[in-house]
Amino acid sequence: MPAKSKAQQKAAGAALAAKRGQTSKSRLKGASKEMVDTMSEKQLEEFASTKRKGKPERVSH
Repeated sequence: MPAKSKAQQKAAGAALAAKRGQTSKSRLKGASKEMVDTMSEKQLEEFASTKRKGKPERVSH
């Protein structure tokens, strides 16, 4: 499932880095903090690899 906004894609990238041990989990904030615990590495890769071109900065709920 691709990310729906640039913010979601960036959060997934940060969570993926923490899951892989490239950054510490304590540095995460907001959505990325939740994503690292609730999503698999494969799911995070899918979100993080989404192209940003044409995506809105944020999506309202």
